[in-house]
Amino acid sequence: MSFEAWTIFALFWVVFVTTPGPNAVNCITNGVHLSFPRAMVGVLAILTQATLFLLLSALGITALIAASPTGFFIAKLVGAGFLIYLGVRGWILAKRPVVVGDRPAKSVYLHALAVATINPKSVAGYLAAFSQFVQPGVPIWEQMVVIVPTALTITALSYTGFTLLGAGLGRAALGAVFNIWVRRVLAACFVIYGVLLGTSATPGRA
Repeated sequence: MSFEAWTIFALFWVVFVTTPGPNAVNCITNGVHLSFPRAMVGVLAILTQATLFLLLSALGITALIAASPTGFFIAKLVGAGFLIYLGVRGWILAKRPVVVGDRPAKSVYLHALAVATINPKSVAGYLAAFSQFVQPGVPIWEQMVVIVPTALTITALSYTGFTLLGAGLGRAALGAVFNIWVRRVLAACFVIYGVLLGTSATPGRA
């Protein structure tokens, strides 16, 4: 990958991972409710998903998933239902006082991994990255040596930033009114993303 191609890819990835979506909302939520070290377990889960999707994209599997309308439709509905469930649950629990605690790391990790994996933005983004930035005449694994560290570094910085934002909101949200509405806005975001996911078109299709 040339330096020019790498620069374009890096800029694309910055936009890709800093555009607010379910991962960002989950990181902010973790920052509000958990101690910072425990909230960062969620970022680790996102990096796990990113690594997996990068490898699958290189092997062409995400393209295969996107090319199967039935499989994508089923996965889309499951993901939409999960996000809506998180939103409704968050809205109902918003009146409870914020308790900064340490939910089991395994729970934080699996929850964040699930949110990251069912995000349709992931499939579309990785397909875009590999269709636009991978050079056909160069062995794919030689390019992965450049692409993977770049993507993971930018991803880590972005979602660490969202987690820090949540931690700041958590400290500011100790007042009852502000706390309830911050949490309800985050809950509403999950519902909105779920609805958008459920009504979205299959990547690459009308």
